[in-house]
Amino acid sequence: MGRSGKLPSGVSAKLKRWKKGHSSDSNPAICRHRQAARSRFFSRPSGRSDLTVDAVKLHNELQSGSLRLGKSEAPETPMEEEAELVLTEKSSGTFLSGLSDCTNVTFSKVQRFWESNSAAHKEICAVLAAVTEVIRSQGGKETETEYFAALIRKAAQHGVCSVLKGSEFMFEKAPAHHPAAISTAKFCIQEIEKSGGSKEATTTLHMLTLLKDLLPCFPEGLVKSCSETLLRVMTLSHVLVTACAMQAFHSLFHARPGLSTLSAELNAQIITALYDYVPSENDLQPLLAWLKVMEKAHINLVRLQWDLGLGHLPRFFGTAVTCLLSPHSQVVTAATQSLKEILKECVAPHMADIGSVTSSASGPAQSVAKMFRAVEEGLTYKFHAAWSSVLQLLCVFFEACGRQAHPVMRKCLQSLCDLRLSPHFPHTAALDQAVGAAVTSMGPEVVLQAVPLEIDGSEETLDFPRSWLLPVIRDHVQETRLGFFTTYFLPLANTLKSKAMELAQAGSTVESKIYDTLQWQMWTLLPGFCTRPTDVAISFKGLARTLGMAISERPDLRVTVCQALRTLITKGCQAEADRAEVSRFAKNFLPILFNLYGQPVAAGDTPAPRRAVLETIRTYLTITDTQLVNSLLEKASEKVLDPASSDFTRLSVLDLVVALAPCADEAAISKLYSTIRPYLESKAHGVQKKAYRVLEEVCASPQGPGALFVQSHLEDLKKTLLDSLRSTSSPAKRPRLKCLLHIVRKLSAEHEEFITALIPEVILCTKEVSVGARKNAFALLVEMGHAFLRFGSNQEEALQRYLVLIYPGLVGAVTMVSCSILALTHLLFEFKGLMGTSTVEQLLENVCLLLASRTRDVVKSALGFIKVAVTVMDVAHLAKHVQLVMEAIGKLSDDMRRHFRMKLRNLFTKFIRKFGFELVKRLLPEEYHKVLVNIRKAEARAKRHRALSQAALEEEEEEEEEEEPAQGKGDSIEEILADSEDEEDNEEEERSRGKEQRKLARQRSRAWLKEGGGDEPLNFLDPKVAQRVLATQPGPGRGRKKDHGFKVSADGRLIIREEADGNKMEEEEGAKGKDEEMADLMEDVIIRSKKHQKLKHQKEAEEEELEIPPQYQAGGSGIHRPVAKKAMPGAEYKAKKAKGDVKKKGRLDPYAYIPLNRSKLNRRKKMKLQGQFKGLVKAARRGSQVGHKNRRKDR
Repeated sequence: MGRSGKLPSGVSAKLKRWKKGHSSDSNPAICRHRQAARSRFFSRPSGRSDLTVDAVKLHNELQSGSLRLGKSEAPETPMEEEAELVLTEKSSGTFLSGLSDCTNVTFSKVQRFWESNSAAHKEICAVLAAVTEVIRSQGGKETETEYFAALIRKAAQHGVCSVLKGSEFMFEKAPAHHPAAISTAKFCIQEIEKSGGSKEATTTLHMLTLLKDLLPCFPEGLVKSCSETLLRVMTLSHVLVTACAMQAFHSLFHARPGLSTLSAELNAQIITALYDYVPSENDLQPLLAWLKVMEKAHINLVRLQWDLGLGHLPRFFGTAVTCLLSPHSQVVTAATQSLKEILKECVAPHMADIGSVTSSASGPAQSVAKMFRAVEEGLTYKFHAAWSSVLQLLCVFFEACGRQAHPVMRKCLQSLCDLRLSPHFPHTAALDQAVGAAVTSMGPEVVLQAVPLEIDGSEETLDFPRSWLLPVIRDHVQETRLGFFTTYFLPLANTLKSKAMELAQAGSTVESKIYDTLQWQMWTLLPGFCTRPTDVAISFKGLARTLGMAISERPDLRVTVCQALRTLITKGCQAEADRAEVSRFAKNFLPILFNLYGQPVAAGDTPAPRRAVLETIRTYLTITDTQLVNSLLEKASEKVLDPASSDFTRLSVLDLVVALAPCADEAAISKLYSTIRPYLESKAHGVQKKAYRVLEEVCASPQGPGALFVQSHLEDLKKTLLDSLRSTSSPAKRPRLKCLLHIVRKLSAEHEEFITALIPEVILCTKEVSVGARKNAFALLVEMGHAFLRFGSNQEEALQRYLVLIYPGLVGAVTMVSCSILALTHLLFEFKGLMGTSTVEQLLENVCLLLASRTRDVVKSALGFIKVAVTVMDVAHLAKHVQLVMEAIGKLSDDMRRHFRMKLRNLFTKFIRKFGFELVKRLLPEEYHKVLVNIRKAEARAKRHRALSQAALEEEEEEEEEEEPAQGKGDSIEEILADSEDEEDNEEEERSRGKEQRKLARQRSRAWLKEGGGDEPLNFLDPKVAQRVLATQPGPGRGRKKDHGFKVSADGRLIIREEADGNKMEEEEGAKGKDEEMADLMEDVIIRSKKHQKLKHQKEAEEEELEIPPQYQAGGSGIHRPVAKKAMPGAEYKAKKAKGDVKKKGRLDPYAYIPLNRSKLNRRKKMKLQGQFKGLVKAARRGSQVGHKNRRKDR
């Protein structure tokens, strides 16, 4: 007889099975009730709860049936019938009797949905019925609490945590601790002491798991008792017990409880006690856990009492630095990360209170010095394998303490410089980063006192061993004295420049170039010194004259000095005194910069210095006095009007006017407007463009003199801009449109006529050659729409009035029609929420009519509109017009269809995704069916590729979770002790498994005892004997697995994936946002440059290959055999970017290996093979000779 509920043979193979980890994918995506219930577990109730003691009592009485409607309404049952019913119930008792007569309403669903043919349901009912019988036999009342406690231990643990943490009275005027916390703590201690010494220690593990959640909820006295109990059970040398105890300590410190739970003294006592349980450096998992617990313990101690915490840090630093000698890279990483976190969270915030740190200091300063000496010891040779980690620690130490502790760090800086000069030092980048951190925190002056540059211009040799410091200082110097550059680097740079000139005159070109490079590197330090300097008001006056001479007389330094000035103004003039000091020299710097910008660029020179000068002028004008700006602007205007000025001079001066205009006052701007107004209609396109740029800068001012000028001259500006419309050249369109954009933003309803007059010009500018002009045209169209919305009370009607002004362009010239469609396309997307459905549908119908045009530009714009409409419109409204759109597309001529094949393909793809393949196929003519079939195949292929890629990615993530070793970076100790916790959760289940499973479990939880070295006996009275108990089997390390370049799944299968070519396919419609759709359209038909067009055509050519049917592939024998040439032996060694061969890691050296092949014995091919062999030998000899020559040259 088959087991109940078992499927017939062969049926199970046909069932759909879930992939690993996907068994709940069919659950509903929306679970707001469950989330709401879950969020209330540990959160404060939002309102007053109606759940009272009386309500619960009433509910229980209603469910148990003891509360009836009344005695008079109760049905009268004879005594005989009642006895008969009782007899019947007892006589018909089954395994469900305990459940069927259960009075608890919690299990009504089980009774209602129970199916007799389901084995799982029978098991559930049997368990619940058994629990019911147990509760009744114990005299229970069958309440939810009794069932809850009898069913699941973990659920009971969760319930205890919920009571202690989430009770209602713990939120408002809450006591320090829950009243039940004391009894809970005593119960845990009692249970651990009762069963702590047993072999299995199951109860101990359960209690430790409970303490992990509840320890931060206990009062201080009980926390101390629990901690003593935890430390006692850790002496049992039971690996799982020790791991769970460490988890409990970690949760206590990570919760950062208040002083009523954990005082600073108790925290310090626990830290001291944990040093007796330091695992061996070869014991990976326990050592990682110990480091993480100690890190959290010290961070919490410093939080409670920072001076006491700093006093405990030196000992931990000494122990953690010793861990850097561990052979396990995970231990080295964890120790490094713990020390870095302590430096950032414990030391750095208190360095200002600690003050100066010297070797003779006391108190917290002495602790910092001891910590640094412990890390500094890592630079000795025995730590050479961990020098990379030591350099990272030094970098963080310099950042955190360098400003106050530099007296004790100078010796370390010298050691670092000496270490960098050692031959073949592999950690140059990390060392430079550490020294750079010292430069940032201590300042270059202190660093150079410890490690001088040793460059003074009188060197006998040109080695310059410490010249590497210059780039390091350049990249890291900031917030230091600007005067140090003036007193140290500036004289030294001048000395080196003089030395370079002397050597150049003497004919020593190479030596001259070296000294010239050194002095230039010193000048490149200046921008860093100008970044938030501390003495601008004092030091800038001594440097200003030198900078002015460098700008005017040293072209090689011009860009660097200009950058330094800009940095000083933007990042070094926060204080008003500093700002005034730098502004005082504007009258000296600006004329020099103006003259430099007015000089033409020599043939062959780069225009970069000229651009740097103009940018420096713009920056300096932001802090220049207004009167000086007005005078400079007046002189520039005179230069523009001077007939003797050349075209280059006039254009250069107009650039300067553009920079000056926003900083002038209203009177100067009015005078400037009168000067440039005639140039708005100039026939010289460059001058006209610059004139519009001046007007643009004035109109762009949101406030100040520029805004006041626009407000007072608005009518004049409107008239001028309308009159100059016909004479505007193409290069001037971009600044003109920008100027109009700023003006439209400031218009009110009475200026609607001005906007109406601008619409035709703006629409035509959407097809301008300049990308900037097209962008500004579309931006202005949108801004006009917003203006109409401001003017009207009803937004939909206001937008409709605006669109009516654009509609006439649809019946104009061909260019106007195309531009109008583009404008409507952009407005459709920007105002899609305000356009009525009837308006959009009407637009779509009219655009479909324009698809019959014989002009490609019109058809192209119409297809772009349809693409946006498909994206914007609701499917229900779009469905009414699918037939109309498909008919219009189907009537396209062969030339149009061929020219826009990729656009049509994209449109068909969107329609197929929305309405299905069959509908689209039925609405299109037969000549389109081949393309539609190809689209369907491509979509299916892309979907398969995405599914495979997703599955592979998920499997890879699962492997990483299973195989990734515990890292010190994890903030949660559960990540570190995952293996140990799994053992604890499954310990009871393992008893019922087979012999092999039990043996494996014993091996996992087994501890090893490491004996003394040599003949030394093991002393069990030694306080450090706990380090001899290992969770990892001692002995030789396991051999590394051979890396074959492929991932391996958990069951040992190789994961070999091809590159997904589905990346080129479009993602699903829902995955692609509407903003991206508009961006694609803008790039496609609106603001695409020539470079984008070229790339687009290349992409279309690649996508077009999808329509080519698969080609024949050879396979089989005879004429169907593959005829591809086989790779020559050794081809894998051939260099890709040079001649000769290259060595491959893990492979044989690239010599001439001749494979043994039986076909080589063929007599008919003897001469051919001899020739090949001779050529091979000749080539090898030739390569050998070249190698010998190169080696002789190197010698």
